[in-house]
Amino acid sequence: MSVKSDMFLPVSTKLDLPETEARILEFWRETKAFEEGLKRREGSPPFIFYEGPPTANGLPGVHHVLSRMLKDIVCRYKSMCGFYVPRKGGWDTHGLPVEIAVERELGISGKEQIESFGIAEFNRRCRESVLRYEADWRRLTERIGYWLDMDHPYFTFDNTYIETVWSLLRKFWDGGLLYQGHKIVPYCPRCGTPLSSHEVSQGYEEVTEPSVTVKFALEDEPGAFILAWTTTPWTLPGNVALAVGADIVYVRVRQARDGREERYYLAKERLPQLEGEYTIEKEMKGRELAGRRYRPLFDFIDLAELAGKKAYYVCEADFVTTEDGTGVVHTAVMYGEDDYQLGLKLDLPQHHTVDPQGRFTTEVKPWAGRNVKEVEKDIREWLRGHGLLYREEMTTHSYPFCWRCDTALLYYAWKTWYIATTRYRDRMLEANRKVAWHPKEIGANRFENWLESNVDWALSRNRYWGTPLPIWRCESCGQDRCIGSIAELRKGQGVPDPLDLHRPHVDQITFRCAKCDGTARRVPEVIDVWFDSGSMPFAQWHYPFENADRFDSLYPADFISEGMDQTRGWFYTLMAIGVFVTGKSPYKHVLVNELILDKEGKKMSKSRGNVVDPDAILNQRGADARNAQEHGPVLCLIREYRRLRPLVPGAIEADAPGSMGALAPPYSGFGVSRLARRLRVDARRARDPGIRGRGPFELVCAPLPPAVLEIGRPRRQAGRLRYFVPLSRNRGPVAGALHPLRFRGASPEPRASGESRRAEERALVRLP
Repeated sequence: MSVKSDMFLPVSTKLDLPETEARILEFWRETKAFEEGLKRREGSPPFIFYEGPPTANGLPGVHHVLSRMLKDIVCRYKSMCGFYVPRKGGWDTHGLPVEIAVERELGISGKEQIESFGIAEFNRRCRESVLRYEADWRRLTERIGYWLDMDHPYFTFDNTYIETVWSLLRKFWDGGLLYQGHKIVPYCPRCGTPLSSHEVSQGYEEVTEPSVTVKFALEDEPGAFILAWTTTPWTLPGNVALAVGADIVYVRVRQARDGREERYYLAKERLPQLEGEYTIEKEMKGRELAGRRYRPLFDFIDLAELAGKKAYYVCEADFVTTEDGTGVVHTAVMYGEDDYQLGLKLDLPQHHTVDPQGRFTTEVKPWAGRNVKEVEKDIREWLRGHGLLYREEMTTHSYPFCWRCDTALLYYAWKTWYIATTRYRDRMLEANRKVAWHPKEIGANRFENWLESNVDWALSRNRYWGTPLPIWRCESCGQDRCIGSIAELRKGQGVPDPLDLHRPHVDQITFRCAKCDGTARRVPEVIDVWFDSGSMPFAQWHYPFENADRFDSLYPADFISEGMDQTRGWFYTLMAIGVFVTGKSPYKHVLVNELILDKEGKKMSKSRGNVVDPDAILNQRGADARNAQEHGPVLCLIREYRRLRPLVPGAIEADAPGSMGALAPPYSGFGVSRLARRLRVDARRARDPGIRGRGPFELVCAPLPPAVLEIGRPRRQAGRLRYFVPLSRNRGPVAGALHPLRFRGASPEPRASGESRRAEERALVRLP
């Protein structure tokens, strides 16, 4: 049946939006509309949605409004199609975001001051602060019309949640995939902890800073130097070798500089790096340079002497290229992955010249105790003063910063616990290819590329407020034991009552070593907070300790949605845990929204303080986007409309239970965005080009076989109120089918016939 355009409100219709919103919200509260809708849908085919847990240690931003709007569109639409769509909220409560906020409140900084303050009291403050803004999140969630169960949420700091996380870690342990290794890790000196690759990916920034070409003096050839280039001068005191490519062609050139003649070795392809005129004297392959010795760069430190190992010579390495620099790589084994692996192979000295706080050690005498990044200018001046600086230039490159405190990261040799995700990389790739990504290129390119370049997950954090790593190590023989449940934990000695699984309480518990009868104590680390959030499909239900019989119907999710940055965050951690534990992806459909950037083009983030206050927009324009103008933050909605538009079907399609089906027409409460209205119009045009519809709509559930009823603002025509109702055929829910109903006065008396039609109409609830 066709629908005429005069059945909709014209664009020019003016409403008192704040008053209208208040009436609608009050109506929802009084009638418990969300709860009633879920109740009426019980027993219907489920449509499983996972809510990505935010951290409520700060006010929500406008980017949260965007993501929640998109989630709401799909969840309401699927409910309209006859599905039971539970929407359980949750809170991400652990990790650096909370710790840093509490440090600022206490006026302290760094691990030393936290430990002086007291771990128990510090963690108590973290627990108190983590939901400080919960009321603001609830208020905004209600204000924008996002239906979510926030009365029965999951909390990642609950003992029950932590117990599930421990059970998952035990599975990795039993599978031989949880191990401790000494590797180069991205390390935050301010936070005093390593970070995982997915955390690092969120903190890269383009920086312009000095890079240097340094002269390393050959011992067997006076006046001759090997040139090496680096963008990290702070690593130079840790230099122990120079790496060259075995088959790369190198040259020796003669050049007059500063009134004296010197000879330099570098790759032939990198000759443009030289300044001024020069003469090529000789060509050779890199293997011919291998073995030649050079003097330590600094006269105050000799790592070969300190470690008692051979160092300061030219060696071959397959990672050397001629894409930049001089074709010679300065090697500091403790501060680079390639360097470290080469050092293991050649047994080069492993000695830190930088301490865990990012300061030079006492051996680096001129700058001992000073931050390495702050000293780089002094290092350049020292090299220049000793005739060892060939060239200094400004270089723009991508550099990682801590995703929470914005401190420049150091690549640092650290003993860390890992999950061997590389051992099941192919299984994750296979699972991902069965996921429907919207837009599809995000999954086929961005996410798949991330999985293909997967590295083992650096799991442990040397911090305080987090899920403790459940590994106990014998003080006598070093035997490790992984605890997978509270029941198993209670078999230890010194179990506190009441039991709190956080530090320092859990650290008091000891075990007798089964191997030597010694005392086993918990290792000090906590785990990556992203493992907490990635565990939510299991831990939100305390699985496998509870709800084991229901879990099959709750996993995987039919639908999840978050911002683009979560392809290397929550989307990944869900996949890494879910595929290992269950053998399949934890989600079937992913809707990805673009990020909202600030005026400088940077991602909005609470930690950066550059978020837009959504209240300022809502108070000025209201939550109904019919009153919004297409400028400012609203532009993000237009971009998302373009992203979603390809999902609008060109014809009515049967929507099978368990599938995503058509995403149009999307409804979002009382019109959260102009986007929702625009998509609705396009969906109708796909069926009838003559239809032009607009207006706010609300959804109310009814039992199957009928679907959810869509109630438009009533418009009186010939003494009758007209509404729209999506139909459900006996053959199953049909996406987007519309049918007009007519009622007299305030007491609806449907004219339609047919038992199923009457069942739908009886479920109708009118707006005030």
